[in-house]
Amino acid sequence: MPPATRQKVLGLYRKIFQIAKKWQSASGQIEETTKEKEYIINEARTLFQKNKNVTDPKLIKQCIEECEARIEIGLHYNIPYPRPIHLPPMGLAHKQGRTLRQQEKLRKISKPIYLKSHDEVS
Repeated sequence: MPPATRQKVLGLYRKIFQIAKKWQSASGQIEETTKEKEYIINEARTLFQKNKNVTDPKLIKQCIEECEARIEIGLHYNIPYPRPIHLPPMGLAHKQGRTLRQQEKLRKISKPIYLKSHDEVS
């Protein structure tokens, strides 16, 4: 990994922990705030640990973009959890065949960048 990319990744990691340190839940309840802070820290550790051996520059760039998007969305909506999305329904395709593959491909393409790694970890 180039030094500039490494610095950017480490900067994002530090930024997430700074956000978690200052985080206040929307409800203002202490229990809720503590729970959300723990979620932020655990999610960051899990995803960064999972991707620590990634060497492909395109994949690294995609992970950085996802991280930045999740930070911005979390701060904007004051919700640390991934926002729900509306994917196209699977329809009435048969359990195998061309139509099912097309619908699965459409669902994969439709998934926003900030949720790419969420399903893999959850």
